[in-house]
Amino acid sequence: MTKRIMKLMKHNILVTIVLVGFFLVAQFLGMIIVDRYNTVGTRLPYNIERPQFEKSTSYINIAIMVLIATVIALLIMRFKAVNFFRLWFFIGIAFLLTVSFAAFLRQSVALLLALVFSGWRIAKNNVYIQNFTELFVYGGLATLFANSLNVFSASILLIIISIYDMIAVWKTKHMIDLAKFQTKSKVFAGFLIPYKKGTAILGGGDVAFTLLFAVSAVSLGKLVYIIPVFSAASLFLLFYYAKKKKFYPAMPFLSLGCFAGYFVAKVLELFLFN
Repeated sequence: MTKRIMKLMKHNILVTIVLVGFFLVAQFLGMIIVDRYNTVGTRLPYNIERPQFEKSTSYINIAIMVLIATVIALLIMRFKAVNFFRLWFFIGIAFLLTVSFAAFLRQSVALLLALVFSGWRIAKNNVYIQNFTELFVYGGLATLFANSLNVFSASILLIIISIYDMIAVWKTKHMIDLAKFQTKSKVFAGFLIPYKKGTAILGGGDVAFTLLFAVSAVSLGKLVYIIPVFSAASLFLLFYYAKKKKFYPAMPFLSLGCFAGYFVAKVLELFLFN
């Protein structure tokens, strides 16, 4: 039975483990970056201001931002404005990498490295620079929004994004078209692992929204690191049982993993500290 499933699964077991490994490292690294800004008191580079959203309703603002970004991306795809898309992508990557690197380095060094890696990725991308930069991008994104979220708003956001993901993949299918457009433009937002029988991909949104949920639960202390483990496990199960040449919305499965991880962490907190 196991051999039969492995023949039917979306990617081979090694590729699946590596892809899930990238996801987990990005989660942990992003949480470390956010924690460094919060505990060390490091200011964002060049006096960048975080969005000021009310925590209880921030999911509305973020959902609207996602909708606007999606509409812009669809318009770019519709008019095949590849060069504009690459420029937009370069600015976004450079900005987020600067925030991430500045958690560990002087802001001038962080900016220089961000520009070098972003330019390299746009001008002459390869799988190594692609995945290396992706590991750091989400920490920068999470740093911007971490203080605008609590567990309630992050949970509602996961539910909204999960519903949207199902519609975008199974109904309108525009998420599939966007992924193909990004791949053709050679500026895919997410992790890529090419192998003999194809290319395994994991969209950036799948990493970003799960990380935002994890950093919203900082009150759990070190137990918060349980959440990415559960979301990574749910991602592994999705890839393990997914069929070849079929597209699946990852967010519903990742959201369930996030909620399960949070529940387990809360139970452990109750028994360990009360």
